[in-house]
Amino acid sequence: MALVAFKKQPDKTSKQPSVERRSVYTTKDCNLWYGNHHALKNINLDMKEREVTAIIGPSGCGKSTYIKTLNRMVDLVPNVKTSGVIEYRGRNIFNKEFHVEELRTRVGMVFQKPNPFPKSIFENIAFGLRIHGIKNKKIIHETVEKSLRQAAIWDEVKDRIHEPAYGLSGGQQQRLCIARCLALEPDVLLMDEPTSALDPVSTLKVEELIRDLKEKYSIIIVTHNMQQASRISDKTAFFLNGEVVEYDDTYTIFNNPADNRTEDYITGRFG
Repeated sequence: MALVAFKKQPDKTSKQPSVERRSVYTTKDCNLWYGNHHALKNINLDMKEREVTAIIGPSGCGKSTYIKTLNRMVDLVPNVKTSGVIEYRGRNIFNKEFHVEELRTRVGMVFQKPNPFPKSIFENIAFGLRIHGIKNKKIIHETVEKSLRQAAIWDEVKDRIHEPAYGLSGGQQQRLCIARCLALEPDVLLMDEPTSALDPVSTLKVEELIRDLKEKYSIIIVTHNMQQASRISDKTAFFLNGEVVEYDDTYTIFNNPADNRTEDYITGRFG
């Protein structure tokens, strides 16, 4: 009996040729300590381009720590120590020659709580472009519109583009923050529980957006919502106590997990 019937089984009879996807992130024996606390333990994961990878697990299991390590946001935390390798497109992100500014330009981050700048909707998008040296007004205007369209919010804000972003609803603010990332044309989007503070309608819109964006971007999302992970992701990694218990196709994780701890978590026996 299937454990969770949220996601349809892949059609193995399809005659469409399978797509060979390259690795976007490869993690090899990665460990991380906050002082004496061993937060990540020998993480080994290989995540492919233009897929949605969901990271699930109970609170405090290392999900957010891991995703923040992928663009080295953990560098901002005192007393952090790492070992092992995390390769982005074949380059170790911990190497000194890999500048963190370059990494964070290529790898955008969307946080749990929408964090628009205290500026207009337009300036929320344009600000990052100017910081990166783009001064041409035509390019800025075109990029602002393109990004808002990609984030499926243009039609809702085009008539108040110069009004404060704080006037938007929570769901609109989150899509604005996604548009802000897209304006810099990243390769990867990291999302740390992007819908946990949103109502069901706004959550659905963000999920639909994620499905559309994976045609161009690689997306890695932390979520506590089992139904959400099953609906939107191609691969799922189950974290527990700082370790990866299981990593596989999402259908397999939710319907035929290899580890009893995975089954216990997704069926609600703990977590």
